[in-house]
Amino acid sequence: MDITGNPFRSVGIMAFDSMEVLDYAGPYEVFNVANEVDPTSPFEVSAIGVRAGALTGRGGFTVLPSATIAEATAPDILIVPGGSGTRPLLHEPNVIDWIRSCAEHSELVLSVCTGALVLAAAGMLDGCSATTHHGAFDELLATSPTTRVVRDQRFVQCSERVWTSGGISAGIDLSLHIVGLLSGARVRDLVVAEMEWGW
Repeated sequence: MDITGNPFRSVGIMAFDSMEVLDYAGPYEVFNVANEVDPTSPFEVSAIGVRAGALTGRGGFTVLPSATIAEATAPDILIVPGGSGTRPLLHEPNVIDWIRSCAEHSELVLSVCTGALVLAAAGMLDGCSATTHHGAFDELLATSPTTRVVRDQRFVQCSERVWTSGGISAGIDLSLHIVGLLSGARVRDLVVAEMEWGW
């Protein structure tokens, strides 16, 4: 799939209660900064809530989404954060069905940390390689027994459209990698410099 032909991309980050703060905010910052340093190939970042109203993440971090999954069309890039709030989502058919729809219509679907469990519940990691937070490797296998769990990489390409990343800060690495793929190494390096990202 050619992922370089679209000059404008919507980036939707799924928001839910008990999401991990940096899983959400790290990718948000990367794509937002990429838009600022190179507005000729802009990213438009927004929150997509699993329900209406404010959603509260770890430590009281609050997000007020601009749309819900019932209202939003599939973004060009979907990001599914992790956190303890992913476990209830595994049993919410409307969330899983929406993720599956995005798998068909979005250019890319990315997970951070235990967001991989949600992709696994949607069948998106069947028979492929993936990673997640180091404390959730066994949970990932239990959710998707045919997934080959990669334990020593910051992020993993699972299929043409699907990528997973490890725990918390690894979502920044994956987001920077995607910016590099879509907007080039120069833009990626400008984002790294602006964020003073030290990995």
